[in-house]
Amino acid sequence: MKFKAAVVQMASVPFDNDATCAKVVGKIHEAGAMGAKLMVFPEATLSGYPKGADFGARVGGRLPRGREEFLEYYNGAIDVPGPHTQQIGAAAREAQAFVVIGVMERDGGTLYCTTLFFSPEGLLMGKHRKLMPTAMERLVWGCGDGSTLPVFDTPIGKLGSVICWENYMPLLRMAMYDKGIQLYCVPTADDREIWTSSMQHIAIEGRCFVLSACQYATRADYPEDYDAIQGNEPDTVLMRGGSVIVNPAGEVLAGPSNDGECILTAELDLNDVVRGKYDFDVVGHYARPDIFKLIVDERPKRSVTQVKESGDD
Repeated sequence: MKFKAAVVQMASVPFDNDATCAKVVGKIHEAGAMGAKLMVFPEATLSGYPKGADFGARVGGRLPRGREEFLEYYNGAIDVPGPHTQQIGAAAREAQAFVVIGVMERDGGTLYCTTLFFSPEGLLMGKHRKLMPTAMERLVWGCGDGSTLPVFDTPIGKLGSVICWENYMPLLRMAMYDKGIQLYCVPTADDREIWTSSMQHIAIEGRCFVLSACQYATRADYPEDYDAIQGNEPDTVLMRGGSVIVNPAGEVLAGPSNDGECILTAELDLNDVVRGKYDFDVVGHYARPDIFKLIVDERPKRSVTQVKESGDD
């Protein structure tokens, strides 16, 4: 099975979900015209990663402006499902492609960093919520649970996603390998040079294709009143891309790119997954179940649980 895949390196229109969604739809059509049957978008594409923001937080206190900044960020997030997922689904159907995209998901009063999966039929297949926000992300994002760790068995391969620094969680990687993941999609905000090495390690460890998508964004992409620590020169780069596609042998097929917005493509051959497992199958002949055991709790967790008393209607 061979097909073309794409990672879309683009900037959001920060905190504007309608404008960002329109841009995403355009990128789906553009990648579709290039023949891509799988498209991976960055972390928090809808509607922006708040790079450099502090939301007025101090140890033991919050500044009033932080609440206004959170309100703007919350209003730029999306409901899942909702009108924006319908638009993305329609574009996936028109492009006849699988689309994997990072979004900020609203659920009650909490935001989650989420990956959404769309089928070529335009259906929202499911989602993965980031399990552990990193550092200051914890201020404005909630933690996901084990109920959203899907790997979908699709005609182009087994498809799943691990977000940004979740990729440094060895047990999470092992859980995905155990589900047979072949198309390991990584929406990220990590634009460091060393990130490519991490993606190569995961590809060769899991004997899977790794598709990592990061935003390329400058200060000019953000609102004028955005309070970023990097400064206010319009050409200041806040996120420098570094998107990359890696094969199961750890070889880079496309990228990394740090030159601006772009769409990287590569032809993927699923037989390379099997070829790689000839000498290393991390959950097969190279595992030692007599020594190691992995337990994954995939039950949904609610912060507030209503317990029905016996005898209640």
